[in-house]
Amino acid sequence: MSSSKPWPFYTEPDFLDVHGLKTAIRRKGEGEAVMYLHGAGLTRRWLPFHEALSQSVDLIAPEHPGYGDTPFPEWLDNFADMVIHYAELLDELGLEKVHLVGHSFGGWIAAEFASFYPERLASLQLIAPAGLKGAFRHDIFRQTGEEIVARLFNGHEDKFPDYLDEGDQVEAIVHNYVESITLARLAWQPRHDTKLERRLARVKAPTQIILAEEDNVIDNAVAARYADLIDGAKVVTITSPDVPTSHLPFVQAPEKLAEMISTFASRSKE
Repeated sequence: MSSSKPWPFYTEPDFLDVHGLKTAIRRKGEGEAVMYLHGAGLTRRWLPFHEALSQSVDLIAPEHPGYGDTPFPEWLDNFADMVIHYAELLDELGLEKVHLVGHSFGGWIAAEFASFYPERLASLQLIAPAGLKGAFRHDIFRQTGEEIVARLFNGHEDKFPDYLDEGDQVEAIVHNYVESITLARLAWQPRHDTKLERRLARVKAPTQIILAEEDNVIDNAVAARYADLIDGAKVVTITSPDVPTSHLPFVQAPEKLAEMISTFASRSKE
């Protein structure tokens, strides 16, 4: 990992050509292959959570098309495009199966992938996942930047200043705007996938749904419904001794979350 950090946790990625798309990817560790799909922000970083998880698994952390250092492709129009992209990415990596983990928006993508390519999953873990009807507690396209931060951190953002530093403010505004366009292209209307509930019955891999203690972005009751729709799925809540975990449990409890993920992945192969 590069030591050049224009802001905390910034890390230059490697790039993988995935069917013509220069895809940013960060990878570290040994053991079971775990692919982590990030949420709708905090990109271009190798976080303490990533580092902790990479100590026990082969962690593969790509950036979605239109996010981080992966450019927005003209062909990206719906979740099927995103799902096929990740199938092609696994092909490029030479991985037939992977332990798939997704947070929030990335959890939605992971769920979509799991429903289309169930045979390529060794296990599935969804952290505060979006995707189902009513999941978002507020309209994600009608809130100010201050409201977003307050809801993400449950008002405790002052305790985590490094996660809010994005370097040059103008560059950050432009970067965040591009990512918001990508989110809108995929989730503008409706704010969920009307067909996902039925398709989730196709998922046969061991599945774990990880909820936060006090999530002000995703409705925990709705996120927990994934366990009703995926046979054998379990629901767990991750806690933190300092402040109750919010929508960003990898911020408040990075080592604990990493341990939960790696333990489940390890047990899933037994």
